[in-house]
Amino acid sequence: MNEEFANVNGVELCYEHFGDPGDPPVLLIMGLGTQMIAWREDFCTQLAERGFFVTRYDNRDMGRSTRFDHVPPPRTQELLTRRPRQLAYTLADMADDAAGLIEELGFESAHIVGASMGGMIGQILAINHPERVRSFTSIMSTTGSRFVGQPAAAVYPFFMKPIPKSKDAYIERGLQLWNVIGSPGFERDEEELRSVLSRTYERGLSPAGTMRQLAAIAAAGNRANDLKRITAPTLVIHGTKDKMIRVSGGKATARAIPGARLELIDGMGHDLPRGVWPRVIDGIEQNAARAADAGERQPAAA
Repeated sequence: MNEEFANVNGVELCYEHFGDPGDPPVLLIMGLGTQMIAWREDFCTQLAERGFFVTRYDNRDMGRSTRFDHVPPPRTQELLTRRPRQLAYTLADMADDAAGLIEELGFESAHIVGASMGGMIGQILAINHPERVRSFTSIMSTTGSRFVGQPAAAVYPFFMKPIPKSKDAYIERGLQLWNVIGSPGFERDEEELRSVLSRTYERGLSPAGTMRQLAAIAAAGNRANDLKRITAPTLVIHGTKDKMIRVSGGKATARAIPGARLELIDGMGHDLPRGVWPRVIDGIEQNAARAADAGERQPAAA
């Protein structure tokens, strides 16, 4: 890996590039408690081969980006009531991170791809910084409404128990989680998943960071009305078997964003197994082309 660091919005973000710097930029934003390496290297390479300059990065409080350990994580009751007493940051701050990274890397704008919480960050980025977003692809995300996209009951125990401290126990816990929320309709490569979990552990865990990110999600509220302000060409991808963010969340997101296209993938859960990559990468490419076509139709400046 060729990791680099950028100071933006008061934090240091760890990032990595794939592809030709002369190609249109794509920024990949990962989800809750998940490091940038969850965007697999092969996925990034395949996307770059479609003619994009791809950047993945660790969100604040995760991986090798700035941690906020001076702020205590929220208690379970605070999260359940969606009333965290103390926020280390908001989803809007995390969207500002993305906007700042785009600028720091020398781009005027980028094609944005967000997964889960990354989709929420992408939504706010497209709302608050429309000039930075060429196109937006939201994967397995939701609007923040209490009435859509809620997790299945089987998911909650994984957020109520402490993360194991030993590497082997952490990997086994991760496998158990993906057995619950992963894609039942696609083959899972357990050895590859073990490798990603191992690298995640070695890059540095942040259990408190996951809880602080969860507090930011809980405090964000319902974005459905604000989503109507998004003007970037938008594609919403969601799995029909997602137990982490139910498919109703993806449907609501697509309804709220003007002109958004919805693609439901049968058998996909809350992960990105290799079997879904062709459809996801095709979708990103086609959505980016919509942005290019829209740009070509704009009248020339006087």
